[in-house]
Amino acid sequence: MANSKKTSSSSSSSSSRSSSKSSWGLNKISFWTIVAVTILYAISLVLSLVDASSLSSVIKVLQGIATAIMICIVAILAWRYVRSRPVVWKVLYIICLLIVIAGVIIPLIQL
Repeated sequence: MANSKKTSSSSSSSSSRSSSKSSWGLNKISFWTIVAVTILYAISLVLSLVDASSLSSVIKVLQGIATAIMICIVAILAWRYVRSRPVVWKVLYIICLLIVIAGVIIPLIQL
């Protein structure tokens, strides 16, 4: 009886470990997002050090893309928080998201 409990608990813990290794959890997505954004910011930093005036628009676009990627991840997580809240929270979420999106897009348009 004691052996069967140990076997079932060890098999369930090993299956949960294997599923956590192969699935795309929040931690893994966050890490790879930071890696991708770091690459984009590093490229824009190198381009800005070159000091070519023709590359200034490329630098701004790369930084805008990096910012947009981070906003998307944060918006998904924020929606998970707001989804079960009253309508006032959802309206606040949408207003904030629209202002943030406008804050990213408008400077890119004015290149």
